[in-house]
Amino acid sequence: MRTHELILLHGQPGLGADWEQVQARLPAGIRSHALDRPGYGSSRQPGGGFTRNARAVLAAMDARGIPQAVLVGHSYGGGVALAVADLAPHRVRGLVLLASVGPDCLNGADRLLAAPVAGPLCALVAWRLTPWFARGWLAGLARVSALRGHGPVDPGQHVNWHVWGNSGSEHIPLWRTFLAEQRALVREADGLAARPVRAPALLLADPRDTLVPVATARRLARDMPDATLRLVEGPGHHLPRRAPGVVADAITGFLASLDAR
Repeated sequence: MRTHELILLHGQPGLGADWEQVQARLPAGIRSHALDRPGYGSSRQPGGGFTRNARAVLAAMDARGIPQAVLVGHSYGGGVALAVADLAPHRVRGLVLLASVGPDCLNGADRLLAAPVAGPLCALVAWRLTPWFARGWLAGLARVSALRGHGPVDPGQHVNWHVWGNSGSEHIPLWRTFLAEQRALVREADGLAARPVRAPALLLADPRDTLVPVATARRLARDMPDATLRLVEGPGHHLPRRAPGVVADAITGFLASLDAR
């Protein structure tokens, strides 16, 4: 396999570290870069919508001297990958979209979190209380597991708690990032399928995903001229954490198909 540059884009909330298990399973010859998106982790940029995120990805590629890459996006990161392919198609060799946001993905909670008055209040409360509660819950599970002699808690379990408990920002209040992304999601989700994306794409989704319905993946695959949809039974929404081996194998196979072209 030729050398490939891979840009990994986490979901909402999340960190570049969410991809560690996937990266550990990728073969030699793949240079993977797991970014902290704007408003998360080490990023000093304020959070924003898909276009702001896309520009941040392109800036990160420039800083690393990467002229072209395959973009791998999970959930909100999938929408960012689509935005990059629309903004700078010559920089994108291919797309791997995991449980990506897109048309028909919105629910009542998404709209509430983007509302003018309720949105900021809900975002502020969520980011003040949920990470604290998640960390307390995980600490309690670790103590119970240790008392029973079971060792550390499997990171593949209780993934939602791990995501909320470990996500953070060194520079930006996370509730502002969350609010900005939710508002962009409500404005732009249905338009993601309308972007003229010509790059080859592989989409992975679990039919039982309770956060982003599989109908969204089907719609994206139908509206992209060179896309393949693969259904993965069992892991739910958090594919990079719950099925890292499946994701790594899918990425490797997709890159091999690009080489064959």
